[in-house]
Amino acid sequence: MTVTLLETSIDRRGRLDAMTGEGLRLFFPLAALHAALWPLLWAVVWGFDLPFANTTMPAQWHAQEMIIGSFGAALIGFLTSALPEWTDTPRLHGRPLVVLAGLWGVARLAGLAGAEMLILVSALADQAWLIFLIAYALYLSWRRRTAGLIGFILFLSALAVAAGLLRLAMLQGDVDIGETAIRLATFAFLGLLGLALSRITVPVTNLVLDPTEVTSPYRPHPGRLNLAPGLVGLLLVAEIAGLSGPVRGYLMVAAGAAFLDRVAEGFVGRESLRAELATLSLSSGFAGAGLIVGGLSLVGLPLSFIAALHMMSMGGLGLGLLAVLSIAGLLHTGQPLRIPAVAKLGLLLMAVAVILRIAPEFLPDLTLPGGPHAVAALCWAFSLILWLRAYLPLLWSPLTLDTESC
Repeated sequence: MTVTLLETSIDRRGRLDAMTGEGLRLFFPLAALHAALWPLLWAVVWGFDLPFANTTMPAQWHAQEMIIGSFGAALIGFLTSALPEWTDTPRLHGRPLVVLAGLWGVARLAGLAGAEMLILVSALADQAWLIFLIAYALYLSWRRRTAGLIGFILFLSALAVAAGLLRLAMLQGDVDIGETAIRLATFAFLGLLGLALSRITVPVTNLVLDPTEVTSPYRPHPGRLNLAPGLVGLLLVAEIAGLSGPVRGYLMVAAGAAFLDRVAEGFVGRESLRAELATLSLSSGFAGAGLIVGGLSLVGLPLSFIAALHMMSMGGLGLGLLAVLSIAGLLHTGQPLRIPAVAKLGLLLMAVAVILRIAPEFLPDLTLPGGPHAVAALCWAFSLILWLRAYLPLLWSPLTLDTESC
């Protein structure tokens, strides 16, 4: 009995070490779990209403929890794993990650049911982990005397301002400020996505083209590598400055075209159809299309800006983050770069969820089972559950803890 209890204790300690051995191991599953359950509760169980939201708008809670909550967890996991790797510094593990998860989790308790009495507490918790990421990136930049992280620092700062502004709007009941904050947060995340994809796509494409890593056949134009996040940065400046709708609209179209240009430049023949590359391109495609649709709506065309936001957030950010989670989850656990079939199905279902979510915005007469968004929410949730089924055993296994990072 003593031996059995000791073995159980060792096994639990090994699993805990694996869970907190690196940022992505802890936060990628948290992001997927939160992103799967929260929209499902909101759309299917509570019928687009929140039990404790009396004066605040459920739509703002929804945006807050998806962008700052679900995508925020993925951001914590990605940056706490990628920044040390890019700067050749020790990665965070153990207690600091648990503290970050605690801060993130406190904020999510309020969003679960729209608890208005916890808005201030959750706002402070979100600001704490956002400020930590900014300070962490600044510290690594100073330590390595590099300017390569400045873009991430600027977009993280914009995201922190947008998150605080959205909480302030919810406290004051100011719908206009809340909508501005949602746009700022979405654009800031698109900038972060663009920067991340510019760093990820090249080595992943070369690894697909030459698994031996002897050659680097894929070399995109260096002047266009950060074009998309750069234009998104200009869009953020225009949004903060309060420029007119047409000005912001044309900037959105330009940024969208830059994301679509990335899709075209990423074509490398039949290997482009592999899930590892196709999902990255599809993410850029959704982001670009959403920016263009949103921009055209601001210049006067009768197009839905809500649809554009969901193309950017669900399609661009959601699919992009799930693709990055899938690729990094393999490389950081010592696996070959082949996304499992179950996870591929999840990626496909997420793309279907995006289409089902935006379809009623373009086709008002379209009738879907359970209402306009229930099927989309189910597909979205199931896609993330499939990802968890494929990757949770890898990320939380002690056997993969000591593998080399990608």
